[in-house]
Amino acid sequence: MNNDTLLDIRGRVAVVTGAGQGVGRQIALTLAGSGAKVAVNDFVLERAESVADEIREGGGEACAVHADVGDFEGVGAAFERTRSVLGPVDILVNNAGNRGADASQASHVPFWEQTPADWRPYAHVNFDGVLNSTRFALADMVHSDHGRVITIISDAGRVGEINGLEAYSGVKAGAAGFTRSIARLGGRYGITANCIALGATRTPAIEEALANEELVKRMLGNYIIRRIGEPSDAANLALFLASDASSWITGQTIPVNGGYSMTL
Repeated sequence: MNNDTLLDIRGRVAVVTGAGQGVGRQIALTLAGSGAKVAVNDFVLERAESVADEIREGGGEACAVHADVGDFEGVGAAFERTRSVLGPVDILVNNAGNRGADASQASHVPFWEQTPADWRPYAHVNFDGVLNSTRFALADMVHSDHGRVITIISDAGRVGEINGLEAYSGVKAGAAGFTRSIARLGGRYGITANCIALGATRTPAIEEALANEELVKRMLGNYIIRRIGEPSDAANLALFLASDASSWITGQTIPVNGGYSMTL
């Protein structure tokens, strides 16, 4: 079997959360480019529809599914729509992150002065959203004895960031622990579950920061490969993990971070 065949996911149905822009958009386009039928989720319907249109214009098959991933009932409805339009789900990419619909900046007051209003938005999207989407995807995957769960986390969850990112770091680490549990649960059904841990990646959320040359210079001092990550860096690994080429890889957190942090 050649590499092209191993990475061929034609006919598979993929749900990519938070896919209206940034990393999620690129993952959706990359999976569609390898033959998957893609449900493009975003809490802004217009963004989801734009990416779904982009896939269809390129000859692929896609639908837009509107939902806030932290809303259990809304996610259930989104998966019902996916099944009715594209079929049962084979691949789930839990990409929706940061503060989701509440896109305000991280609180920079000391954590000991914060309240649940400061940290609940992180948990709502980055943890509750992962649980909700995985719950509905597994029902299809267990029935078909095949599936791929890919959760995008952050290196913040591996190293523990501060200055307003304490809660964000915690829920990202929690999502990784949950994904390892799903790997244990799903293995007997042919389901793999892995995380991709991202370093600083070019997305709309950090475009303003990237315009500050001095800030970028300081940031890149922490990276062995002295550039900001691109959405395609994450998308290429997501395709590998979604494909048969990764069928004996599960329960892992794989960094895509330019060398920001390294472990055995």
